[in-house]
Amino acid sequence: MPVIDVTKDPDNRTLRMTARFDAPVERVWQVYADPRQLEKVWGPPTYPATFVRHELRPGGTMHYYMTSPEGERYAGFWNVTSVDETNSFEFEDGFALNAENFAPDTDQPVSQNVYRFVADGDGTRAEYSSVYATEEGLAKVLEMGVVEGATQAINQIDEFLKNG
Repeated sequence: MPVIDVTKDPDNRTLRMTARFDAPVERVWQVYADPRQLEKVWGPPTYPATFVRHELRPGGTMHYYMTSPEGERYAGFWNVTSVDETNSFEFEDGFALNAENFAPDTDQPVSQNVYRFVADGDGTRAEYSSVYATEEGLAKVLEMGVVEGATQAINQIDEFLKNG
């Protein structure tokens, strides 16, 4: 399984996940740089993602929604703040009210994220870090199942890289 570590740090409002993929950094980067590839692995397997806007550049925005097995859409956004191509990107991640206009849902927590990709032998070590504004925000997403959902999503990447 690609996810090798999960660290929850309520005092620092931080969630960190580490994964290892059997592919070079450049190939793992392509998954995030290409919306059609990212759709294959973003979200748990039973909640496929659709990216309707994908601008992986500083100042860029990502709009996506995940569709439940019952057909419900859960929308989100990323506001990209920094990109170091193939190595890392930083973004604000939040929930949206709907998949029509992607207005932020101000009742839900927003996190500041850093995704980093580092060569590790013949593969890639991926470090995913999310910092929330409050302990309550982190607690809320943990209660919503963010660790389980993110683990399921990340664990799809190796298989996609082999067969996608």
